[in-house]
Amino acid sequence: SLLCPRFYYLCPKPLPKISYCLSKPSERQIVVGICAMTKKSKSKPMTQILERLCKFDYIDMVIFPEEVILEEPVEKWPLCDCLISFHSKGFPLDKAVEYAKLRNPLLINDLNMQYFIQDRREVYRILQEEGIDLPRYAVLNRDPDNPEECNLVEGEDQVEVNGEVFHKPFVEKPVCAEDHNVYIYYPTSAGGGSQRLFRKIGSRSSVYSPESSVRKTGSYIYEEFMPTDGTDVKVYTVGPDYAHAEARKSPALDGKVERDSEGKEIRYPVMLTAMEKLVARKVCLAFKQTVCGFDLLRANGHSFVCDVNGFSFVKNSMKYYDDCAKVLGNMVMRELAPQLHIPWSIPMEAEDIPIVPTTSGTMMELRCVIAIIRHGDRTPKQKMKMEVRHPLFFELFEKYGGYKTGKLKLKKPKQLQEVLDIARLLLVELGQHTDCEIEEKKSKLEQLKTVLEMYGHFSGINRKVQLTYLRNGKPKASSEEEDSKKDGPSLLLVLKWGGELTPAGRVQAEELGRAFRCMYPGGQGDYAGFPGCGLLRLHSTYRHDLKIYASDEGRVQMTAAAFAKGLLALEGELTPILVQMVKSANMNGLLDSDSDSLTDCQQKVKARLHEIMQKDQDFTEEDYQKLAPTGSPSLVNSMKVIENPVKTCDKVYALIQSLTSQIRKRLEDPKSADLQLYHSETLELMLQRWSKLERDFRMKNGRYDISKIPDIYDCIKYDLQHNASLDLEDTRELFRLSRALADIVIPQEYGINRAEKLDIAQAYCVPLMKKIQLDLQRTHEDEAVNKLHPLYSRGVMSPGRHVRTRLYFTSESHVHSLLSIFRYGGLLNVCSGFEEKDQQWKQAMDYLSAVTELNYMTQIVIMLYEDNNKDPSSEERFHVELHFSPGVKGCEDEETIPLGFGFRPASSENEDKKPNQGSLEDLSQDEPDQALQISDPINIQRRSPMIRNRKTGSMEVPDCQSSLCSGLFSASALGVSCSAPNLRDYVRTHHRHHHPKPPLSPAVCRARLFSMPAVKRFSVSYARHPTNVYDRLYCILCPAGFEGCSMVPSIYPLETLHNSLSLKQVDEFLNSVCESNSEVQAKTMKGVKHKSAKNTGQMSSVV
Repeated sequence: SLLCPRFYYLCPKPLPKISYCLSKPSERQIVVGICAMTKKSKSKPMTQILERLCKFDYIDMVIFPEEVILEEPVEKWPLCDCLISFHSKGFPLDKAVEYAKLRNPLLINDLNMQYFIQDRREVYRILQEEGIDLPRYAVLNRDPDNPEECNLVEGEDQVEVNGEVFHKPFVEKPVCAEDHNVYIYYPTSAGGGSQRLFRKIGSRSSVYSPESSVRKTGSYIYEEFMPTDGTDVKVYTVGPDYAHAEARKSPALDGKVERDSEGKEIRYPVMLTAMEKLVARKVCLAFKQTVCGFDLLRANGHSFVCDVNGFSFVKNSMKYYDDCAKVLGNMVMRELAPQLHIPWSIPMEAEDIPIVPTTSGTMMELRCVIAIIRHGDRTPKQKMKMEVRHPLFFELFEKYGGYKTGKLKLKKPKQLQEVLDIARLLLVELGQHTDCEIEEKKSKLEQLKTVLEMYGHFSGINRKVQLTYLRNGKPKASSEEEDSKKDGPSLLLVLKWGGELTPAGRVQAEELGRAFRCMYPGGQGDYAGFPGCGLLRLHSTYRHDLKIYASDEGRVQMTAAAFAKGLLALEGELTPILVQMVKSANMNGLLDSDSDSLTDCQQKVKARLHEIMQKDQDFTEEDYQKLAPTGSPSLVNSMKVIENPVKTCDKVYALIQSLTSQIRKRLEDPKSADLQLYHSETLELMLQRWSKLERDFRMKNGRYDISKIPDIYDCIKYDLQHNASLDLEDTRELFRLSRALADIVIPQEYGINRAEKLDIAQAYCVPLMKKIQLDLQRTHEDEAVNKLHPLYSRGVMSPGRHVRTRLYFTSESHVHSLLSIFRYGGLLNVCSGFEEKDQQWKQAMDYLSAVTELNYMTQIVIMLYEDNNKDPSSEERFHVELHFSPGVKGCEDEETIPLGFGFRPASSENEDKKPNQGSLEDLSQDEPDQALQISDPINIQRRSPMIRNRKTGSMEVPDCQSSLCSGLFSASALGVSCSAPNLRDYVRTHHRHHHPKPPLSPAVCRARLFSMPAVKRFSVSYARHPTNVYDRLYCILCPAGFEGCSMVPSIYPLETLHNSLSLKQVDEFLNSVCESNSEVQAKTMKGVKHKSAKNTGQMSSVV
């Protein structure tokens, strides 16, 4: 017989059976009926599957017309032996149940269970009874006539339902499964508000709302929010033994639906673990739905079912259509063929063998990327101390359990509101008093009130109040604290504010995230319009194991969220991204540090630093030896600028006085009294900021408080960048001098000599070093790793490739400490003095010594590659690279800015082997859009130190308009930025001026590109998003209109410190650093607790 479709539609009037086959077997046929709404029965997936079912010789298909289903009694419905029927909007499920009772056909999906599927309460009950993991939940049933009478207690950051407490973030789902208006509520610490999910409308599936209160009418399920790293898994069963799974971007992330060129939502098949396959079997059997779709959340190493949808097909997968028809056809034949005496035997199916792709050629495969990144541009950190004795403060202290530890930290909006209420009340009481002491307190209270009232709301991440119990009151310790004559207990109130991420900081982080893509295979490819293997597809297809960690500071967490937004091409607010993508890493000091507890070494270093900086004479040769024993050029240059530290501090103090005087005059001018500065700051707040520094910097004994130098530099750097429109006099001189002082004080606070630097660094970041060591271990291909299913992944050229990315966002202290460990810990000294012989490392150390500042967005990047052609036990199997960027450009980076040697230059060791250093991935085998088709190994010579364009700080590009260059500079899917190669030296000779030139041929352009070092083809561009190549790279320095007057400085590209380390070498180094720290800790514990030496072995646990 002819292999063509053999199914037909039944019309209301009796018609002869319509067949599309010229001949068919004479035996009795099994009739399979499709009873569903027309939109479903005529859908593409249904049509594809029915066409395949018709290939079974003994199966005929009949589709019930919608008008028959809706209008005719079930007695007039066509007869069938097997019924595929399922509920959707408008479908009369009651009639289908009645028909099944009347005709008793074989049911593919049980009809009575479909009533339960329409009620989320019943779905969760059944899941629970079957022992299937689901999020912790509680049901709130409301009487529609009395919605107020319910067991719901709503707090600021939590709800209590029937006695069960759910802290934000939590999920609120209507009990009716047909209602897709699911809300996710976020905590105030992440910005508050809610994400409102709905059935897809065009390109949106959710929208962010500032509303933080739960709905007051209707019945809902409240459940714990599960952090899934921004991806959902949809599972489709066909019987208990078959399940197809697809990953898609979570609708809760930014609400934008990623679609392909045909307008279909982008989804990628993934492999289920053995446990997930068991869950799919349980769901299929428990709900008695052969064809069944359900949602899986993969979170914290477990899989949770959060929704069961009933009958559902995969949208676009020929392999699934084949499998589904085969499973359904065999199921129907197995059940009905014996009853109808049809000769049929169960076919033997060959077991699917997983395809494990191998890398081709001699290229290495990227296995792991680890980055430690400092937060972005922030407002100046500020602090005010005051001693309080009023009973209201003691009541507040007791209310929140302050007496348990003697300390209390208040960050939540409700808590801050209580402090503000007390301040307002006391100011009213003090309004009629004229006592000087009270007036002094009044000014403190007014500042407390002003700061807490800033922005008109509490975000919970940029202000906090600390209260410390003082048994006998506090003696005066600095100029900012008033004399205390009273005895008895008091509370020290410390108000901290500022230090929040600025809009410029968000832009920096987001742009760096976009640029970061270029380090991954195919990072320069287009996402949605092109079937390449770029970072975005790598992530969407579960081949990217991404984890983002951040310290508990708001600016750090928001930087991490903005970076993730750029990295993964997300849209919308940062709050949903922060909640779902960023993990709080306050675990044994991984990224946070207790600033109140300095080590003995730190205290000694600070004391020595203060002593040297208090000398009223020019630096002597002895001072140079004391202050810069490592001979760092950046330190030596700063000391030369300063000459006499006290005289320089005098100048800085005079300049601050001049600055505050100028601001006061501006305030007296009616025209500028209400002037709005950057980020909603006022002139009055700016004056308070500088006046406080003026008071604190010069103490009453005439000496200078050196610890205030970083704050002074912080403030003038901020004002020069963001408030330059004020045009205040001598600000550049203040910046120059404070920067020179800060370039000494800041890095030397982390140790003056090598031993001190290592000691302090280990105190900060040994937990992080241990975590990095774990991250570098190879990602084994086992059940614990989420992978693509290779047999379904057409268009994905390497389904087995798996890249682990770990991003750690932290503050300056951890970045300084980590760099100190790499510099002074003996990374290349593990094998008997190799450090002195390695020329690349020596040059890298010279470069780092010349770097003056680890600015915002400083990056330390470690990349692990695997060479699959090497023996697994060989040291050459795994290859580690270490890269570094000092972050954003300073306000006035001088001509003497240190120059590195680029990103991934050829090392002397590799020159002899002559590999392709342009890319250690064979991208040509994996990417149809690869602009540079690499075939033969290229001989790359060591390049001279890099020449930068000092005016713009951006990457420069060749004067080339060919298709080759357009491939290099292809924009991302959102059209916002590109990861452009770095072609700076080329530009020196070919693009000094912006005059148009004839375009080069692709061959010439290729030859010139390949004559350059590899660094030039694979570096990072931090450009914005203009339309042509030149504008794209020159406009970032000052995008107009951004909050009026602020510019967004560009970020220095990554410089390679070393690119030929072995994994064994790095592992031994990390071991030695961590072990030496353990020995130091053991000695310290023994000395401090000599009476209980038996406890010295109880060290802190490894993260």
